[in-house]
Amino acid sequence: MNNTMIHNWNSVVQPTDTVYHVGDFIMGGDIDAILRRLNGLILFCEGNHDKSLKSYTHLQPGSLASVREINVDGQRIFLSHYAHRVWNKSHHGSWHLYGHSHGTLPDDPNALSCDVGVDCWNFFPVSMEQLRRTMKAKTWKPIDHHGDRTV
Repeated sequence: MNNTMIHNWNSVVQPTDTVYHVGDFIMGGDIDAILRRLNGLILFCEGNHDKSLKSYTHLQPGSLASVREINVDGQRIFLSHYAHRVWNKSHHGSWHLYGHSHGTLPDDPNALSCDVGVDCWNFFPVSMEQLRRTMKAKTWKPIDHHGDRTV
């Protein structure tokens, strides 16, 4: 399976691409051998099965975090290993990308969130184009979790 996933990864990820991985990268084995074979700069969100990745000493500083907030072409994105009901700027159109659940959580068509675990995408990384299509198909209904407060 590792060889198939590495092949799938490299078929869509170019050497100069940046990839955000939302956790459970490796549960054992030779991290170095796998990372050397993968295209792109990989930035990780730590998953619950990433103990060996967490102790890997060759990661560049800042390449492992618990959550990440990024901006891609003007689109704010909140990345976490775990699914959230609300996240920073969720009521302002920010996307939330997560893994962990292996496709077992039902998709919420009203939330700009998506399970990007490879087992939900035929064992391929998800591209921004795929994410744009997925989010565009949703009927987003923002939830202002702050409620009606008078300050």
